[in-house]
Amino acid sequence: MKITPLKTIAMENDSLVTEFILVGFTDQPDLQLSLFFLFLMNYVVTVMGNLSLINLICLNSHLHNPMYFFIFNLSFIDLCHSFVLTPKILTSFVSEKNIISFAGCMAQLFFFCFFVHSECYVLTVMAYDRYMAICKPLLYTITMSPKVCSLLMLSSYVMGFAGAMVHTGDMVRLSFCDSNVINHYMCDIFPLLQLSCSCTYANELVDSITVGSVVIVSSFIILISYALILSSILHISSAEGWSKAFSTCGSHIITVALFYGSGLFTHLKTSSVGSVDQGKFFSVFYTHVVPMLNPLIYSLRNKDIKLALKKTLRRTAN
Repeated sequence: MKITPLKTIAMENDSLVTEFILVGFTDQPDLQLSLFFLFLMNYVVTVMGNLSLINLICLNSHLHNPMYFFIFNLSFIDLCHSFVLTPKILTSFVSEKNIISFAGCMAQLFFFCFFVHSECYVLTVMAYDRYMAICKPLLYTITMSPKVCSLLMLSSYVMGFAGAMVHTGDMVRLSFCDSNVINHYMCDIFPLLQLSCSCTYANELVDSITVGSVVIVSSFIILISYALILSSILHISSAEGWSKAFSTCGSHIITVALFYGSGLFTHLKTSSVGSVDQGKFFSVFYTHVVPMLNPLIYSLRNKDIKLALKKTLRRTAN
């Protein structure tokens, strides 16, 4: 029997994947309920913590400065990040099969990449802001003007959008015609590349260049900023000056270490099943733990935030 080109196209279309099944964290029923409540608690704390920090910065005029403007944007990104991933994860714990459509999977991948890339750039801008505040205090107000801060944030989101478009655009071009089971709790780049029946060499190369560029550029700026800050601190003679400088940078250093550290461990994996499982474990840190901890890191030892909280509570009580 002769197969015409039209029949060949029809057969290919019939074999294309239109939906995926997310494996999640575990297939053991006994752990599903415990994990559901654990992630639900994480979701509630993340949303409430970041919303509270956003509201405090908006409602208190003494927090209307560059540092808190960047913290506001960081909290906004973390809040949106949790909306992209956690509801679907919670659904997976109470449903028999965690199914996501192809379009839904690509949308999740896009927003996931967009917020991760944007957070990298925001953390980089925050390092530059701390450098200006400590090393160039006399020029700080002029250099970090509202217009400059807005442009820096706009650039962060634009570059985050560009990076997400590159990752998602490359993934959309691939064909998925065999298995549709993703060995992950979300639509991430590496597990999707494993499923594709197309040649993924070009995708892997582009993804590596894109991620590598973001990490190298942002890490370089952060390291240079803190090297200059350290050099400046060493010239401070008073203990009070040392304490103020470290308290100013401490929260940002912790956030950067958690975010980049967990991200590095996540992406240093190969195609083996065991390493993918390890990748899932480490990815929880920068997709769920870091967004939950950021509001706590920036508020627990921050006198300005504590003062803003007291003022807000006093206004609410009156």
